Amino acid sequence: MTVLLNLYKQITELCRYCLMCRHTCPVTYVTGNEATSPHGWGMLVASVERGLTDWNEDTVNTLYQCSDCGSCQANCVTDQPLPLAINAGRADVVSRQRAPAIVYNLQVRLQQWGNPYLEVAPEKVSAQGEAALIVGAVGRYFQSETVDAAIKLLAAAGVEVVPIAVGRESPYLPNTLGLPDEARALGQATLDEIKAVGAKRVFVLSPGDIYTYHGLFYFLGISWPREIKIMEVTAFLADQLEAGKLSFNPVDLGDYTFYDPDHTLRVPNRWEAPRKLLAAISQPPPTELFWRKELATPCGAGGGLYFTQPQLAAQLAQARLIEAHERGVNTLITDDPHVLYHLRRQSENSNNNIVVSGLFETLAAQL
Repeated sequence: MTVLLNLYKQITELCRYCLMCRHTCPVTYVTGNEATSPHGWGMLVASVERGLTDWNEDTVNTLYQCSDCGSCQANCVTDQPLPLAINAGRADVVSRQRAPAIVYNLQVRLQQWGNPYLEVAPEKVSAQGEAALIVGAVGRYFQSETVDAAIKLLAAAGVEVVPIAVGRESPYLPNTLGLPDEARALGQATLDEIKAVGAKRVFVLSPGDIYTYHGLFYFLGISWPREIKIMEVTAFLADQLEAGKLSFNPVDLGDYTFYDPDHTLRVPNRWEAPRKLLAAISQPPPTELFWRKELATPCGAGGGLYFTQPQLAAQLAQARLIEAHERGVNTLITDDPHVLYHLRRQSENSNNNIVVSGLFETLAAQL
């Protein structure tokens, strides 16, 4: 059994009667359902273990409504990794052939193509370089302009990167769906590319990638090489700006806000970097949402909800767009490519007229 499956029973035992993080769960907020709350999921998994219920269509549907955002753990005084326990519960459901049909469809696509979107294999890498950039599947197929802007910004800061994992899905998605073997395979393939490139520094485009390659890897039984430094592009650019190695031309962004993307709470204090970058190009500072920084809440781009619970994923995104509209914001800026893509799609179905823009694209236009 994996580390996850060994751990989840004791974690759910601790969480099933604890309500201390309930108020932070974005899913509970939009569903108004106690079953889809941190302690509700803990109770569900524990009840199955006790034989009080079974994995059926209703209970499996409830289990797959967790957005795997990390809010519960970030607000837990004992740092219980409940999302990992829920993911392990999903792995148990998958092994029993009780998971939603879409999960098995995605499993085949990930095994064959390395991504869930197109029947295209990841691009092969032949270049060598001291620094690499993990592009991913969404970055390759849906947000290539975000990747191009990030590469341009890194070059302006004096770093030439070799794009890797181009078209390969992050290990996060299969793991959150209950497919740890596929997660390990994708993670190892990216590590093999890093080795082939000879990179000593690896850049990523989101806090979710930091969580995946630093935190989640351990629970998948994969070791990130100690000699290779991993960093977010946003954080690196903010450091270069502060060191005087990067500058921008000013621009009027109008009434805008910065949306702290999904998984922000899994990388403590990461919210300062994008605001420093925006302050370098625009005054006054952004209008702040209530759900921001240490209160950051996801928009439904995580947890596999995009596939397994599309209506819930849309509800979470619309909640963020509605808040921005109520604050008088015209433009919402964020940096995670997956979050950017998800919010843009949802804004097209909204009456709020919120323009969703990419941080990297906004900054690159002002070099």
